[in-house]
Amino acid sequence: MTQTAGTERPATTLWERRFDLTARGTSVRTEILAGTTTFLTMAYIVLVNPAILGQAGMPVAAVAAATCFAAAFASILMGMVANVPLALAPGMGLNAYFSFTVVQQMGIPWPVALGCVLISGFCFLILTLTGVRQLIVSVIPPHLFAAVAGGIGLFIGFIGLRNAGIVVASPATLVALGPLTTPGAALALLGLLVIAVLSVWNIRGAMLIGIIVTTAVAWMTGQVTMIPQPYSLTMLTETAFRVDLAGVFGAGGRHGLGLFEILFVFLFVDLFDNIGTLVAVTKRAGLVDASGRIPRLNRILLTDAVATMVGAVAGTSTVTSYVESAAGVQAGGRTGLTAIVTGLLFLLAMFVAPYAQLVPLAATAPALIVVGGLMLLPLVEVQWDDPLAAIPAFLTVALIPLTFSIANGLAFGITAHAVLKAMRGQATRADWFLFVLAALFIARFAWMGTA
Repeated sequence: MTQTAGTERPATTLWERRFDLTARGTSVRTEILAGTTTFLTMAYIVLVNPAILGQAGMPVAAVAAATCFAAAFASILMGMVANVPLALAPGMGLNAYFSFTVVQQMGIPWPVALGCVLISGFCFLILTLTGVRQLIVSVIPPHLFAAVAGGIGLFIGFIGLRNAGIVVASPATLVALGPLTTPGAALALLGLLVIAVLSVWNIRGAMLIGIIVTTAVAWMTGQVTMIPQPYSLTMLTETAFRVDLAGVFGAGGRHGLGLFEILFVFLFVDLFDNIGTLVAVTKRAGLVDASGRIPRLNRILLTDAVATMVGAVAGTSTVTSYVESAAGVQAGGRTGLTAIVTGLLFLLAMFVAPYAQLVPLAATAPALIVVGGLMLLPLVEVQWDDPLAAIPAFLTVALIPLTFSIANGLAFGITAHAVLKAMRGQATRADWFLFVLAALFIARFAWMGTA
């Protein structure tokens, strides 16, 4: 009996030493469920990213493999190095900018555009090592942290409602209630009901169960169609190591300030999208300390920088942290083991990338809706009776979903906070970087208005 106990304890000790499972109130089973939930809510990127970058002339099958590889590498690295339940993949928004603006409008070949992504990742690395990225995080006041979390909650909830067809575009009112009798909306409402009922009964894995049930119903009712495309892992070579750094510097000469514009957008959007997502997910996971600081912040930011560089070499646009990680956190994920599980599933997806549409958007949409609602909780921390806190917080919360940009919400919130603090006579020398950021945001908005 003594030998048996002695052979069991080292394994337990190893898990505890590596991921602090008990200290964070979780278990291996819970982490696996959470990582799977995160993967299922992120799996759409395996289809969407190749479709977008394919319009830039990139080989679709190769991009599918590169997307899976980049997401797998980044998520596993995040779990191992930073031990946080934060998954990463090629970012939405930045892939559209890469394809439609950089390649199609500016006429820059996609290997050169990948070179811009690689350089931006290197710049992220330098900014992190020199402490500039951490400095940016440190000047954001606590009420804006809470507002970012709430704004992202509304954002991903809106994405879920849109993916489900419950909210649709309207030429008269911009958005409107969609027909709830369509198959997609009906399936999403079913999934929402399943997740909600299981959640009120405090059943772990409620979202994963809801996604599986909705997917099964979709298949049984013939609502899922799949058209496999020719695919092989060897196709990854069509984008891997195709980065054209020489062309990047040549592009600067031919396009004037175009190169600086590209690098600025890649840097700016990825930087603040990451900060916003990082704050929201770690806050929801209870990983923010009493002073509002995020432990292992330097490791998290370094991982993101390295992931962007590796993603560019593999053949995809900027890799960034995903707000869908909150789905895994809500399912109980609290450690890097969640991110590792997500990464391993992306690695497996490399072999079956064209089959990612097995899980329809209608099945993952309910999870996004529920998580979006639950992420509004930090808004209770905002002092809504104090205009200095309330006005910047409201602008942040409102503009993240309404402009479909975490960066825009942060920009409005930080700028409003800096201006009101100065007008109230509370500005100090210690706030110098806050006002530098506000000035840069104002210049950015002015530039966008004339572009």
